[in-house]
Amino acid sequence: MNNSFFRQLHNEESFYSFLEEIESCKVGFYSVGLYPASLAYNCAMHSESNNILLAPRPGRDLLGAFSKDVLSHMDHKIIEKIEGMGNYFVDGKSKTNTLEDLLLKCKIVILASNSNHIQNDIRDAVILRRSLNRENVVLACLVGSFCFDEEDDKPYILCDQYPNLAFFTGFHRHGALRNPKDSFTANFCHPDSLTALIGARILNQLSPNIQVSPGVHNIECQYIKSIKNISSIFAGFVNNFHSDKPGMLPTINTVLLTQCLDQAATVSQKVRKENKFQNLHFSLKELGYGEDIIIARENLGNKSFESADYTFSQLNAVKADVLGSMTLPIEGKPTRNFQAGQVLSDMLLKLKRCPNDVGEFINWCEKFSLSQGGLEGLKSLKFWPKIYSQFNIKNNNCSMINLIYLCFNAKAEEKKDIFEVLINSDAITNFCQESVKPNLCFELNYKLHGIDVFDNKKLLYEKLISNTNKNNFDKKLYEKLPSEKNPNYIKAIKIINKYFTN
Repeated sequence: MNNSFFRQLHNEESFYSFLEEIESCKVGFYSVGLYPASLAYNCAMHSESNNILLAPRPGRDLLGAFSKDVLSHMDHKIIEKIEGMGNYFVDGKSKTNTLEDLLLKCKIVILASNSNHIQNDIRDAVILRRSLNRENVVLACLVGSFCFDEEDDKPYILCDQYPNLAFFTGFHRHGALRNPKDSFTANFCHPDSLTALIGARILNQLSPNIQVSPGVHNIECQYIKSIKNISSIFAGFVNNFHSDKPGMLPTINTVLLTQCLDQAATVSQKVRKENKFQNLHFSLKELGYGEDIIIARENLGNKSFESADYTFSQLNAVKADVLGSMTLPIEGKPTRNFQAGQVLSDMLLKLKRCPNDVGEFINWCEKFSLSQGGLEGLKSLKFWPKIYSQFNIKNNNCSMINLIYLCFNAKAEEKKDIFEVLINSDAITNFCQESVKPNLCFELNYKLHGIDVFDNKKLLYEKLISNTNKNNFDKKLYEKLPSEKNPNYIKAIKIINKYFTN
């Protein structure tokens, strides 16, 4: 899929003309959910120019994402401006914008639907754009969940399937976007640096309170967004269930953030072998990155090899999205996935057990007005085992995701140990400390066998100092298996290692 502002860069006249008109370029949002509508409110509140156009999905109201209570507290003049973004007049009659209208009038069209519709929307937009001879309109998305290919029976990252699809992301609490004093950051990512730079400039002028920076890592950022939504469920649970233990919350959030980045770095190393960045007209430093490349290396035996690519981690708005989604706000509601985690907390507190399955949990969420359609984290969690295998994610880089997955999907007997880890602050912090260590970690391996290696001085000496034959060492090890005395967090790690074997 070709997806850039210019078909031919060597056409000097059209290039200059485009740049001269850049301040009047319009951005269209198709499928007006909470985020596009809140963003439009922010722009209407702060900007005199009207460079956003909105097109609701057929059969939906332009402001239907807002509750009646929220609408009643909105400024009526701003509501009128938003309605003007979604309608136009023909022969004195008001008409609602469609996807076709956005493609005809805008330079960027953001397909803002969630995973329920995005696959069809991108196909329709590509076909319609071609038929309208508007292939210089850049298509973008902001969906934060994995998609699913029914024919191949496997999940995928949308930007991986469409490598030139732009991705728009940043932290957004819907209520906060309506706060006249607040400011926000976002990234507009496209693998072609010129498209990323121009797209960020166009989006950056929508509101003085929204700062948009360019990036090239669309695939990595969409992966982070999908995994972040699962992590937000975990964060919501911990912040609610363990609210009386504030000392442990930074540990949990740090591990969740770190593992989001570690996984995306593994994904980046894999996908960029095929989906290489296109003609980089600018170095990454010129786009705002601190370094042009950040590579992690591992030693295996006497050989060193590249294991992960962390270059994307310099996109601060992406990291802010993860941190913000895992934080309880000072005012207003947290993200919907965070709220789902709070529901999980109430559920465990009342039932004294993990959910029987995801269906039972969804029923609880619906009682708190959290519909399944808005919980992108649950959709990503459903596909997690296949994503884990497809990208060869290591357990020490996804132990928190594994734990929350098995909270819903392990066997009933195994869930007892997982439950004990989730409700006990000592167990969950120990789990954080131990589960992030690589499988080859000396101390972890022996703890998993029920042995505290530091209590066995002779064992430690033979392994590390005298270099005794490994086979003899392992034989002594297996003679000392007091499995019944393993703490719950060790049992949970062993359960995870049984289900997830990368």
